[in-house]
This record gives sequence, structure tokens and C-alpha cells, in this order.
Amino acid sequence: MPEDASEVYDVTIIGAGPAGLFAAFYAGLRGMRTKIVEALPEVGGQLAVLYPEKFIYDVPGHPKIMAKDLVKQLIEQIHLFEPTMVLGQRIETLTRKQFEGEEVWRLGTDTGSHLTRTVVITAGIGAFEPNKLDRPGVGDYLDKGVYYFVKDKRPFRGKKILIIGGGDTAIDWALNLKDWAESITLIHRRDQFRCHEGSMAHLKTTEIPIMTFWELKRIEGDGSAPKSATIYENRTAEERTIPVDIVLISTGFKAALGPITKWGMEMVDNRHIKTNVFMATNLPGVFAAGDIAAVEGSAPLNLIVTGFGHAAIAANACKTHIDPAARMFPGHSSEMKL
Repeated sequence: MPEDASEVYDVTIIGAGPAGLFAAFYAGLRGMRTKIVEALPEVGGQLAVLYPEKFIYDVPGHPKIMAKDLVKQLIEQIHLFEPTMVLGQRIETLTRKQFEGEEVWRLGTDTGSHLTRTVVITAGIGAFEPNKLDRPGVGDYLDKGVYYFVKDKRPFRGKKILIIGGGDTAIDWALNLKDWAESITLIHRRDQFRCHEGSMAHLKTTEIPIMTFWELKRIEGDGSAPKSATIYENRTAEERTIPVDIVLISTGFKAALGPITKWGMEMVDNRHIKTNVFMATNLPGVFAAGDIAAVEGSAPLNLIVTGFGHAAIAANACKTHIDPAARMFPGHSSEMKL
């Protein structure tokens, strides 16, 4: 990628999840030349990768909205300003560079670099992968009836489904699929759940069996698809074999920020970037927003709506960093001509 003056952007956003997309929209409102760089081959972050067909209930103005539809609307929103979108590139380094008499940031990748006056890091929780379940049959039927993520729920219609897990993802999928599947059984290795209270209360009103202290022992099938799952009670060792067509494993995932921790920013617990109330890090012109940001003096609240607020603040702060004469608050969007 050539490094010439035409390629110096006002703001480059690292991460194309909800916070990153909204930051790009707000940067466009402020008239900044904007680029988004995303390591994944698609935009949307966790919404696109982990649960595109799950309903989200805590986005203002939407009683409920499917994750993939929220991503679609965010993409439509940023198209008003046509930011440059670069997918499938992972930022490895962040360094200062003198270029054409101006000091800018150089974002290095394995294929080239990006030059920018300001940076907004919206990398969420970093790169993530599911916690794998090491049980006989799981690997044999992976993506052939055994899934860690649901990209498309159509293959689940009319199926006998076993869901494993006790977090929001497991509970949400049980509720989402309850009128879609022939049957659902939910097992969890303990009797404590890590989910929204409202979701759990809703689940208890359904006919879905909630089997606590039960775990998966093995999956058996005909070579092309699962046919049964043997589960066991981890206190008594009692075993049961139940017919299944699909096993959905929702036992969480592990994430890592990777090279971000080596860029010279002040970190909190090695998982979050410390910022002030303007979402600014200790590096000049570098900001963070969304789940990755730990705002000084504020309690962490990893919600999409919180990320939207961070993104708007960060984008406006980028504007004032580039042009100190600009106002932090540009006025209400309803007063602007889009």
C-alpha cells in the first residue's frame, strides 16, 4: 500500500463492530476523511460472527432487532459518507511517522500500512474463539450438526436440539429457537447461570427442560450427522442418552487483544485501554471506544449503547485534535444537512 499524501486519512478506526461503525458515521458528520480497518473478512464484530440471528433487546428505539439487521442498518448509515473500508487486515504495529512535514500515525499490517492523523480503537474484546468441548464425537460432527456459532438458523428448523451452556448466548438461543425446533433440551454443568435475569425468567415460563449439573459425555451418529447424545449428572454419574439432530455448544469463548497491548497505551488488567472522559488514551491522537475502553472514573458497562456513546465522543474528540479551533459539540444531527 503506497504511503503518499493522498493516503493520509483524518481518522482510521480499528474494528468494524457496532462502535466502530457508529464512530465512522460520526466522523463523517464532522467532515473527516475516514477509514475502517477490520481483521475479519466481514463487518459487524461479535454481532456478525457470534450471533447474527439473535435478537437484541437493549438498542434504543428498537423493541427488538436481529443482530444482522442492526449491522445492516449501521452499514447503511455510514454509506452516507462513504468511508474507506478495508477488511481482512490485522493491525500489527502503531508508530509515529514524519510525512510531508506532518507527524502522523502509521498503522502497520502484514501487507502494508495505513497513514492517519488520528486513530480510534474499537476492537471490542479482541480476537476471539470459542471454548472447545473435548468430548467424543464433537470433532467428528463439527459443522455437520455440532456448532459453536449460529450463522444461519434455517438448518435448525424442526430439529431436536441439545444446547450446552449457562450464559446469555445459550439462554438466548434456547428462547430464539423454541418455536423453530421440534424440541430443545438445555444442560448446564452447575446451577448458577450467567445471563440477564429477564431472559432466565422468560426461559422458566417455557416447556424447555433446564437440566442443571448435567454435562455432555459423547455424541454418536451415522457418520454424516449426530443421532444421539449421552449426557451425565456430574454429582451422581447418572447417564442418559437422548436423540439429537443438532448440538449447540455455548460454553463461552476466549479472547486476546494481541499486539494492541504492545502499542504503548496505558492498559487496565491487560484487557482494556485506559482513557479519559474524551476517550483519549495516553498517546496523542489515539482514542478507544466500546468494550475495549476503560473510562477513568467510570464503571465498565459492556453494552452496545455504551459503545455508541463512546464512539460519538471519540469521533468529536478526533475533530478537535486535528483542528483545535473546531468545537467538540458540533450541534444536533437534526440541524445538519445530510
